[in-house]
Amino acid sequence: MATERFTIYLVPEHVEGHPATVQETAVRAEEVTATGETGSSGYPRYAGGGLVADIDAATPAVEALLVDGSELDYGLRAVILP
Repeated sequence: MATERFTIYLVPEHVEGHPATVQETAVRAEEVTATGETGSSGYPRYAGGGLVADIDAATPAVEALLVDGSELDYGLRAVILP
């Protein structure tokens, strides 16, 4: 059974390896819920708070992401905590 919801954190890449937590360094965090659709990447689609993401729930990893209808800005990465 697929996970029904995740929180996606958008984190600046320059803080990777920084001792602060993902939650402390995130510029945005949104909860996304399963839509019941499959995205173009072949993974289940999740949406919420202006984010639309295809997520591999087994890893969990964001395989595709739109932020307010646009691709993720350079210098940011999408993180889902276990």
